[in-house]
This record gives sequence, structure tokens and C-alpha cells, in this order.
Amino acid sequence: MNHTVNQPGSPCRIHEAYLTWTASYPDKLALADSERRLSYQELEAAVEQAARKLEDAGVRAGDRVLLVAENSVALAVCILAVSRLQAWSATVNARLSAREIDNFLSHSGARVALYFSAGSPQAKAHGELRGAQSVEWPAIGTLMLGPVNQDAVTEPVEEDGARQVAAMVYTSGTTGAPKAVMLTHANLLFIGANNCRMRKLVPTDVIYGVLPLSHVYGLSALLVAALLGGASLYLVARYQPEALAHALANDGITVMHGAPAMYAKLLEWSESGGVALQAPALRVAQSGGAPLTMPLKQAFEKTFGLILQNGYGMTEASPSICQTRLDAPRSDCSVGQPIPGVEIKLHGADQSSEGVGELWVRGPNVMKGYYRAPDLTAETVTPDGWLRTGDLAREQDDGAIAIVGRSKELIIRSGFNVYPIEVEQVLNAYPDVVQSAVVGRTVEGNEEVIGFVERARDTDIDLESLYAHLKANLSPYKIPSEVIVLDQLPAAATGKVLKKELQQRAQQMLNEKA
Repeated sequence: MNHTVNQPGSPCRIHEAYLTWTASYPDKLALADSERRLSYQELEAAVEQAARKLEDAGVRAGDRVLLVAENSVALAVCILAVSRLQAWSATVNARLSAREIDNFLSHSGARVALYFSAGSPQAKAHGELRGAQSVEWPAIGTLMLGPVNQDAVTEPVEEDGARQVAAMVYTSGTTGAPKAVMLTHANLLFIGANNCRMRKLVPTDVIYGVLPLSHVYGLSALLVAALLGGASLYLVARYQPEALAHALANDGITVMHGAPAMYAKLLEWSESGGVALQAPALRVAQSGGAPLTMPLKQAFEKTFGLILQNGYGMTEASPSICQTRLDAPRSDCSVGQPIPGVEIKLHGADQSSEGVGELWVRGPNVMKGYYRAPDLTAETVTPDGWLRTGDLAREQDDGAIAIVGRSKELIIRSGFNVYPIEVEQVLNAYPDVVQSAVVGRTVEGNEEVIGFVERARDTDIDLESLYAHLKANLSPYKIPSEVIVLDQLPAAATGKVLKKELQQRAQQMLNEKA
């Protein structure tokens, strides 16, 4: 059954996403984790009970509620319960630092914070540090409830789901001031419905949910989409290749979403341990959140006999902008055409000899804005609704979009443009390279290309041989001045490599040599 947000009687709030299935398949499994399982009927009851508990704790319509957590059924229930009260949820990963949690509490003006301590020592520590008390809530178990912020001011409540904020997603906080993307109910329902349609979700589907619900990909394309489609979502707190391999082989997983790094580490785990990978029920494997490279796509497809689908988006677009189609398998690493219902244009492409421009998007997926940052919102979204993504792209002959990099990541070496993704594709094709990241480093009067590679377990990279491989596959100006081999690249909980951290490291290494 397909759902769109335009259908009569379709949900207007994210907590209404599952109501169709509560009525028609009450005993069907909705959410599960390693500790608990809820049917659709039990989910509805759990959301109502959690909403009452939140209301008793002082949460009002228009309040913000900070959820400090890793993926779990309890977290999903509370996100929906916050929606039920017309409040805004702001989920942040429990593995962040105390300073970052303090920044989010202050910036959001949260009425209360919930710390999901069951199974997360980090969430428990954050709760204890801030005077949270352990409570036992029906259907979801033990969590910690922080003190009420008596100074919290409510935001206006809008009847229109396109104006009422459902969730705030923090996109930065490790450096600088927090930046919170306000996503409306209509934003999240639009992307959830799109995912149902594009990936043909049905009640028999079992979705592996390791992408964090603190990230918009997990929130809209996994949680909301699963509930709209009547599927079962299995929530996983932390990515482990061995656990994923077991689930694919034994748990009937039909749909898998992951960042490229997750797939790369799964294949590396299999190869290094000599364990064959099996996924007898898998019908959709989706990559997103970071650029997909050809060596990884080919290795995955050879292993599983299944096309690795690709997509592109950003938090400010809830997040989907482009996706490959199931009925049109691709042999390249394009992110596919724009999803139905959104417009794109490549700003400045007409002035580029390569047809490269900044990708702009407009549609029901575009955020309401950044919380408490009207100037930043105005810089990012034009008066006529175009979201400036900051990503550089070119359009292929069939209308599919190829992402060549972020405008801020573009390296200009001796007057030539170097797009990191092209160099990463070549690095990733070298034996024993699990994944790579290419950044620019400022030198006197120029920029140079620096490559970081993550090697496979118990292997060594022969740099002389690697450079011969680079010279055979890249123009001279694209070849990294230095390649640094690491056991592991720094990454966010989504698996996305933290390039800013690597860039700072590269610059520091240069300064130390001076």
C-alpha cells in the first residue's frame, strides 16, 4: 500500500504514521531491539502512555524535549510521544561529550531531557551528571528523567503540518556553535512516504535500523517510512560488522540502509575472517550519507548478487534529494534522478566547462529553517524556497546526478580543480584499502592534495606500489602529495568520515615539519 502526504485521511503528524496498521494489522511486529518487541497495537498504547508520562513531567505543546540516546525501541516510542504532545524532539547521540550535551540543552531551551540509560553507559553518565532521576515507564522500561527547566518558553503551535516543527536535528556541535535544523511533520512524512514508494515497502519487510535516529536519515527514511509501510524495524544501537552479517543471514532482513563505510567494513570483516556473507531475504540495499565509490559498489554486488542502490541528500532536505530507481539498475556511482515531487537546478553550471554547478533543491522536503538563526537560514534558503546545498554536481545524459564534492572541499591545486571523490575512487580500488578520504592542505601560494587511507585488518600498505597505482589512474595534479595510512578513519555514528578532523590533522602535520 502506498502512502503520500496528499491522500485524504493521510497522517498530518509523525505519530499518526502507524494508525493504518494499528487498525488493520494490530498484531504485526512494528519495532524491535535486542530487549523488546512491540506490535503495532502495542506501539500505539506505548506512545499514549509515554505521552502521558511526559505531560506529567511538565512537557507542554511547543516545548523542546532533548533525547540523549542510542537506537532503541524506547527512543522511537518517545520521539512519537513528543509528537503526540505537539512538542519538538531533539535526539542527540549519547556518545557525544558532556560539553556538547550542555550546548544542546542550552541552545534548544529544552523543557526536559530524557537519558536512555538502559544499554548505554554514556547516556547514564550524562543523566547522572545533570541530576536526572531513574524512572520506569510502561512498555519501554528504565530511563532517566532530567529536571524541569522552569525557564523554558514554548514555541507557537501550528495546525498546518508543513509549518509545525516535529524535530530538531543538530548538524554540528563538535566545533563551533550548535546548528539545529527544524524539520516539520510534513517534511518527515514526505520523505517517509517517498521511501515507501521508491523502495516498495510492504508489511512483510524487515528493515535493519542501525543508522542513528539522531540523524535525519534514520528518523525519516527508516522510522517514519517503516511505520507508513507497515514494515518491521529492527533497531540496533551500534554498528558491528559481525552483528550485521548474522542478521542478514538469519533474521530475514529484507531492507538494509547504511553509509558506504558500513558496507566496506562488512566486506573487510568477511574477507579477513574468511566468513562467507549470506543474505537470503535481502531485496534492497541502500547506500547514503557519504559518497559511494565504484570499487565498493562492485565488491558488494559481486558478494550479494544484488544492486547496491545509491542516494543523496542532506539534513536540511529531510534528507532525500536524489535516489536511484529499483527498476533501472545503474553501473555507475550516480545518485540517480531527483525524487518525485522536488525540483533541482545546478547553479552556475552554465559557466563551468565541466558542467559543474552547486546543487539547489526546492520542494516539500526543505527544512523550515535553523532554530534561533534567521540570518543563517536566509543565507541557506532563498526567498523563493531554493535550498543551497553547498554540494557540487553535474547532470548526466539520462538526467541522473553525479555528485563531485562539496564546494568547501574543492581543492584548487596550481589553478586546477581537484574533486576529492575522484581521487578517493582510485585509492579505494587499491588492494587492502577499506576506505579513504582526501582533503586539501594549504601551503605557500597553493593547495596540495592529501590522502588518508584505512587499511584492512592485519595488512600493510606498500606506499611505493600505491603511488604507482595512483600515477596510472590520475592526472599528475590530482595525485596526493602525501598518503597517510591509518588503522581507522575518524567517523561519526552514521559512518560518515569526519573530513574536517582529517584536514586539521594534515595541516598540523605540516606545521610540525616546519
